[in-house]
Amino acid sequence: MNEFAEALRTAITNRGLGLERLREHLSQHGVSVSMATLSYWQTGRSRPERQKSLQAVVHLEHILQVPPGHLSELLGSSRPRGRWLRRAPEFWPEPSCVEHALLDLETRWDDQLIRVSQQDFVTIGADRSERSFRSRQVLSAAMDGPDRWVVIMHSDEYDRPLPEVRTLRNCRIGQLVRDEEQGFLVAELLFDRVLRKGESIVVEHELVNSELSPLAFSYERKFRLPTREYVLEVTFEGAPPASVVQLADNSRVEPSQTLLDVALDVQPGIRGFRWDW
Repeated sequence: MNEFAEALRTAITNRGLGLERLREHLSQHGVSVSMATLSYWQTGRSRPERQKSLQAVVHLEHILQVPPGHLSELLGSSRPRGRWLRRAPEFWPEPSCVEHALLDLETRWDDQLIRVSQQDFVTIGADRSERSFRSRQVLSAAMDGPDRWVVIMHSDEYDRPLPEVRTLRNCRIGQLVRDEEQGFLVAELLFDRVLRKGESIVVEHELVNSELSPLAFSYERKFRLPTREYVLEVTFEGAPPASVVQLADNSRVEPSQTLLDVALDVQPGIRGFRWDW
């Protein structure tokens, strides 16, 4: 346990407050922190690093009746969260936004999950907007400990409602970061069990857009690490697009009601389709 976690846990015990009551006190100060986050902080599983989290620590010092700086001074300077965080920004138009969104999320297991299969199913409504996106991952643990999968979604259309995240199989939503101004959504999908080395798991989730979604002109999947199998199916509920380009090799494909991309031994890069109506 790190010094901050130990000091926070001691302060909470001395004050005699449960995490739910502590969360309510923070809320009364206009600060939103989940019980899961407070639990992670006091056990050392994660630590405050984002600006709003550092501000929450200042409020915690007041609520827990410890001297100003008693907790915040133990944090020192912010730090990156492992290899995953250092490589992720190269895929995104606003790297700083991704880094900021990831700071309070646990990403250390990402590199320890072998991508056995990635399957994406996208539905484009009759109104030509992206109605829903369903994703199925088959993952295998390279070591003991992985317990989550981190999802990053980015929309080119800023200042519109981001989709709702729904878990479908063998996972539940952990921390969720939404930034509608920058069009980013980052979510933890917590597994129903901690994986041991060599264990595999199938997880499924979906993103469902509101009725206010703009016209869809593409779908792309960014691969940071090799994936053994990739399947993408894009279904158009209305008329198919006028022209389609496959992003893997920038080649034109025949427009149809369903677009299918199947690939094996996928290397880091981008796959998907771009189309025009």
